[in-house]
Amino acid sequence: MQVRPISPDNLAELLADRIAALPDARGRRLRVAVDGAPAALPGALADALVEPLRLRGHPTLRVSADGFLRPASIRLEYGHQDADAFHDLWLDDGALAREVLDPLEPGGSGRVLPSLRDPATDRSTRAPYTELPPGGVLLLDGALLLGRWLPLELTVHLALGPAALARRTPADQQWTLPAFARYEAETGPAATADVTVRVDDPRHPALVERP
Repeated sequence: MQVRPISPDNLAELLADRIAALPDARGRRLRVAVDGAPAALPGALADALVEPLRLRGHPTLRVSADGFLRPASIRLEYGHQDADAFHDLWLDDGALAREVLDPLEPGGSGRVLPSLRDPATDRSTRAPYTELPPGGVLLLDGALLLGRWLPLELTVHLALGPAALARRTPADQQWTLPAFARYEAETGPAATADVTVRVDDPRHPALVERP
C-alpha cells in the first residue's frame, strides 16, 4: 500500500476521471458515494465533483444521506447520545435504496427523491422528485454508508485517524466517536471502499493506493 499526497483540486479531477471511465458511463446512470465522518467533510468533496463531471459531459444530482434518517422515535429510542443506535438505526438505508439508488438501476425510471425527512424538524421535506438522465451521476455523501449492501458503482472513503477524528469532531458530537470506532473495526471502510483518501489535514489529502 502506498500513500500519495494530492491537492484537493487534483483529487477532484482524479475522481472525476475515475467516474467517467466506469463501464458504460455514457449510457447509464452512475451512483457514487463519498463516505466519511462529518469531520472529514464528505459533502464538500461530493460538491467539488459536480463541476469536473459537468465538464466531462455528466450531469449530476447531489443527495445527502442526512436527508434519509429514520424518524426520531426510532433514532432516539435509546436516548439522544447512544453510539450503537447512531451506528445501527439512524440511517434509513431501505428508504435510501428505494427512493434514490434503485430508480437508477439500468431500466429504472431515473426519478429520484433528493430528501425524505428533515432531521431537525423530523418532518417530511416534501421535496419533489428529480429525474437524472442517462449518463448522469448521483453524488451521495454521508457517514457509515459502507457495508450496507447499497447498490453503488463507486465508493470513496475519507479516512481520519482516531486522534484527528476526535480533534475535529465538535464537543457536542463526541458521543458519536465510539460508533466510528466500531465502524472501523466491523466494516473496515478503508479496505471496503474503491478509493480511500486520508484527510487528517483536509488541506493536504493523501490518496491510498492499493496494489
